[in-house]
Amino acid sequence: MLLRKRTLILMAVDAVLVNLAAFLSFYLRFEGSIPDEYYLTYYHTAWAATIFYLAVFYVFGLYNRLWQYASTGELLSILYAVTVGTAGTITLVYFLAVWRIPHSAAALLWFMTVFFIGGSRFIWRLLQENVFSPHVPGSQKQVLIVGAGDAGVMAARELKNKNNREGRPVGFIDDAPKKQKLQLMGIPVLGTRKDIPRVVKGYGIDEVIIAMPSTDGETIREIVQICEKTGVDLKIMPGVFNVLSGQIDTKGIRQVQVEDLLGREPVTVDLEEVAGYLTGETILVTGGGGSIGSEICRQAAKFNPNKLVIVGHGENSVFDIEQELRAEHPGLDVATEILDIKDRDKVGVVFGRYKPGVVFHAAAHKHVPLMERNPEEALKNNILGTSNLAEAADSVNVKTFVLISTDKAVNPTSVMGTTKRVAEMIIQSLDKRSKTKFVAVRFGNVLGSRGSVIPTFKKQISKGGPVTVTHPEMVRYFMTIPEASQLVIQAGAMAEGGEIFILDMGKPVKIVDLARDLIRLSGFEPDVDIQIKFTGMRPGEKLYEELLTAEEGTSATKHKRIFVAKPNSINTKKIEELLYIIRDRGSYLSREEVVELLKGIVPTFRKQTPKVAAANQ
Repeated sequence: MLLRKRTLILMAVDAVLVNLAAFLSFYLRFEGSIPDEYYLTYYHTAWAATIFYLAVFYVFGLYNRLWQYASTGELLSILYAVTVGTAGTITLVYFLAVWRIPHSAAALLWFMTVFFIGGSRFIWRLLQENVFSPHVPGSQKQVLIVGAGDAGVMAARELKNKNNREGRPVGFIDDAPKKQKLQLMGIPVLGTRKDIPRVVKGYGIDEVIIAMPSTDGETIREIVQICEKTGVDLKIMPGVFNVLSGQIDTKGIRQVQVEDLLGREPVTVDLEEVAGYLTGETILVTGGGGSIGSEICRQAAKFNPNKLVIVGHGENSVFDIEQELRAEHPGLDVATEILDIKDRDKVGVVFGRYKPGVVFHAAAHKHVPLMERNPEEALKNNILGTSNLAEAADSVNVKTFVLISTDKAVNPTSVMGTTKRVAEMIIQSLDKRSKTKFVAVRFGNVLGSRGSVIPTFKKQISKGGPVTVTHPEMVRYFMTIPEASQLVIQAGAMAEGGEIFILDMGKPVKIVDLARDLIRLSGFEPDVDIQIKFTGMRPGEKLYEELLTAEEGTSATKHKRIFVAKPNSINTKKIEELLYIIRDRGSYLSREEVVELLKGIVPTFRKQTPKVAAANQ
């Protein structure tokens, strides 16, 4: 195969440099006067070095690299190639020349070749960056990078590799005392976070990039508040996984979001364990068009299941996730079923048709105030629907059935939370007599899900406020949708049957703090540009949520973010009686009857009446 023109030019340049290195190695060894008897040795060395070095450089791929991005990796490749080439040259000359190459001349040959070959590559990089790169005076943003660690260096390098078209890094900010007044990539560390206002003003900074992907939310929040007072554009690096895997470019640097202020530790998944129970299986996801259900579908699709069955009640959301998965995973066998989980017959038909090996049950009514006004629907959907699915799973010998539960099921004050607690009891009861491993996964709120507080706040801010918060002391646990879904899948891999897995939700967050953060991130000042209004607690709400009942307690699992609750005694007879009543007259039950039925199953159910809610306002 003919060599490319670029490769031939590089080889010609290297041939000249190698011959120069060979001449200088003898010239310096003999202090400027090569003895006549060593001229033949020099001659053999020069042409042997040319042949060996060029051949080794080609084999080592030195002609297939983009040297404008040369770094330490390329330098190591040059060192290895020159070492091998020098050894070959010395060996060949040993058999051809009258005199051996003097040891000092051989060492000089190696050094001079590294110097010329390596130097030529890095000079080319400097020329690319500083001479040949198209610069548009006055069009570049002045960028300040907060974080002089690996992520910060990667951000600076990426900006430079883009020829500063998306911003010119002028300095770093870092709190580490040992980094002050030092330089990274020729860019100075200009101070700590307290110096940000001074640096922004003194250097005419247009944009600040926070490059601290593994730091805690409190630190991010403080830096955001400092930066917002300066009026500059504020962005943040992607998550730590993207940084560690090298999947970062300036497109990944985005505006700061509320999730960044939580500063949650990235989720790790035991890929081998998860693949062991998902790969090659038929996976069925109920509520597949919802926030959690659709994300479980996305995560599960990565493990090459035999078939993915998306089950949902809303046709549009199911259609959307189906089209997304078909585009992202063209080889994946995707099936969709529109059904109401309260329809026992249709549930049985679907399970009989696909005979899934793994089921993730994410379908549920979750809105607390709505379910207070429609308690019979929560009863039918969350309790009867779960029972229908669990019985169908048992009938076709599903291997693992995972119920998505909620922290509102613990010491519930709402109808919704109590029905989810009963759903947990149903699968725990059935687990005792079924071959299927039934487990539940309990966690708190997810950021960005439909009906959650963040989309509501965003709509209110876009209209100019006010942002409504029910109570100044209300706190909640939060997770992002992807991390909750990943942990749910991981918990399914750990299932032995009957467990209630508890996800580590981190620290609870005050809702009013979340509102203030979101207002600031939207470019406004809380209580100045956008007002916060306290409306009082709604029926069924609690000031804070719990993840465990007093009787449960937890024990650790091998995953540091997942715990398992100790099982409680379950009255199977009462559950069966409740299911009979729901099937018989569920739509005709009054609010009072629903409350009494739930209290009979969950004695800790403390129904909050509208009077109590009003008293909390």
